[in-house]
Amino acid sequence: MSVQRRTVNALLAGLPLAGALDAARAQRPKNQAVLGMILEPTSLDPTTAPAAAIGEIVHYNIFEGLTKIGMDGAVTPLLAESWTVAPDGKSYTFRLRKGVAFSDGSPLDSSTVKFAFERAKAPGSTNKAKKAVFDNISSIATYDPQTVILTLNKADPTMPFRLGENTAVILHPKTAAQAATNPVGTGPYKLENWNKGSSVTLVKWPGWRDAAKVELERVTFRFINDAAAQVAALLAGDIDGMPRFGALQAMAQFQHDARFTVQVGSTAGKGIMAINNRRKPLSDVRVRRALMHAIDRKAFIDGAQQGLGRPIGSHFAPTDAGYLDLTGMYPFDPDKARALLKEAGVTAPLNLVLTLPPPPYARQGGEIVAAMLAKVGVNAKIENVEWAQWLSGPFKGNFDLTIINHVEPLDYVTAYTDPNYYFGYDSPVFRKLVADYATTGDKREALKLWHQIQRQLAIDSVNAFIWNPAQVAVFRRGLHGLWNSSPIFANDLAAVGWGPVKKA
Repeated sequence: MSVQRRTVNALLAGLPLAGALDAARAQRPKNQAVLGMILEPTSLDPTTAPAAAIGEIVHYNIFEGLTKIGMDGAVTPLLAESWTVAPDGKSYTFRLRKGVAFSDGSPLDSSTVKFAFERAKAPGSTNKAKKAVFDNISSIATYDPQTVILTLNKADPTMPFRLGENTAVILHPKTAAQAATNPVGTGPYKLENWNKGSSVTLVKWPGWRDAAKVELERVTFRFINDAAAQVAALLAGDIDGMPRFGALQAMAQFQHDARFTVQVGSTAGKGIMAINNRRKPLSDVRVRRALMHAIDRKAFIDGAQQGLGRPIGSHFAPTDAGYLDLTGMYPFDPDKARALLKEAGVTAPLNLVLTLPPPPYARQGGEIVAAMLAKVGVNAKIENVEWAQWLSGPFKGNFDLTIINHVEPLDYVTAYTDPNYYFGYDSPVFRKLVADYATTGDKREALKLWHQIQRQLAIDSVNAFIWNPAQVAVFRRGLHGLWNSSPIFANDLAAVGWGPVKKA
């Protein structure tokens, strides 16, 4: 049993504190809520920094995009009230909602959208969706203040979805430069305070166009990456809920506590052991395949995720349309792993560093993976780092192995067509498959290429593809509107409140 699990079990044995939660909750007005998050972002600008934790705070709350992706994955209008697509799929005309303003009073019109997208597309842009989305935009036309026409180099039927991701939120020219620390958007909330290392507090913006529908006046996000601390905060009433609860071994405790609601949903996540394809001997595909054969996916899911998740065999989630189950390509087979390492000329033990960021899936899962690798002659030395260190280390390409959950949907273009991405996959074959898929107009051919794209990543064993996580939301009974599934990482606070759900 891991130290982390023993700590949580000990905590559960000493709690609940019968009246603590109710007393703490009573001290907070019903128009406020405190939510727990696992990771603290290093920035509040989702258009220039990669962390999904940014979207958990600002997306739909401070910043909005032309479209909105709901908890069910459906795409609906947001800042654009409607759109049309040209027959060739290469032109999208968006009609903007009238009367939209930023919280500093600046109006939103077509020129604002043009600025935001040109900024994302500009040379030197660090927008994570630049290559996949914005580089495909050949021109942005603004014929009147309410109309934006995007002309694409290649047809992209996913464009409305892409423009609903947090990488495509609209920033104003006057305030874009300060968005990392002082974000100003068109959403229902404004930033009140960022207490670094502890919390971010948002306050309702009375000038928002639908402010009357927003129930919560103030919402605080508290950063709690330790599993035992998450449990303690919920039981003590310090937080009202965690939309993405990390202490899964404590889930049953909350399911049997009438003061809480526990919901289990789906995600678009791809949990992987990322491999630095640039470093020897990891640059040898036989070594990467050996690592994949060394990992028992089911044992990982059972041990690190309480059985909540599905095995995957490529960088795609079972929620993706056209998903291909490739887990059979690399079944758990330690003998095969040892044979492949020997074939690659690797002398045991192979010493590597396994760098683990704070989330429980990584810290607990890393112990499980390291034990599995040891059985095939790979000594994976565990190095625990904080989130900022992970972003400046492994995410910059300075690592051997790391465990991470890629939560962005359909991020195969960003992650695998750019040789400079952190795990350094450089495959002309894969890039051609992606290019052919983007340009084909034949549905049957598109599905064939879609399957080949998934299969190629598995053939090259770019990373060790392990699991698609479930989402567990735990919250105080009476709190409604929190997402319990995550097609994208967001918390739509305008829909959250206490008591019965208000009728529209």
